[in-house]
Amino acid sequence: QVQVVESGGDLVQPGGSLRLSCGISGNFLSIGDMKWWRQVPGGQRDFVATIGLNGDHYYDEAVKGRFTISRDSTKNMVYLQMNSLDPEDTAVYYCNVRYRDPAYIWRDGWGQGTQVTVSS
Repeated sequence: QVQVVESGGDLVQPGGSLRLSCGISGNFLSIGDMKWWRQVPGGQRDFVATIGLNGDHYYDEAVKGRFTISRDSTKNMVYLQMNSLDPEDTAVYYCNVRYRDPAYIWRDGWGQGTQVTVSS
């Protein structure tokens, strides 16, 4: 079984910074793109950022210039550095990892989410 777990969420003041971490473990052959999403109560799960195998990345316009996504393939980890945080960034942040299972089938693994609250 493959598990994806996020951590690093916290209460932070506007303008502050947080770094989220996400790790994948279990039985898989390889990892593809890794993504971050976020969701507010009663809302949709919105795309935040993605990073490919060679480090190519893309961000939603709402976080572009403030957030940085990175990955460490040796540790099967993906990170999201969040700077200049705004109350509108408050949400549960989810990690999404594309992986190939032992049957060579690409699947999506999701974490349980980590709460980020930006408030004074």
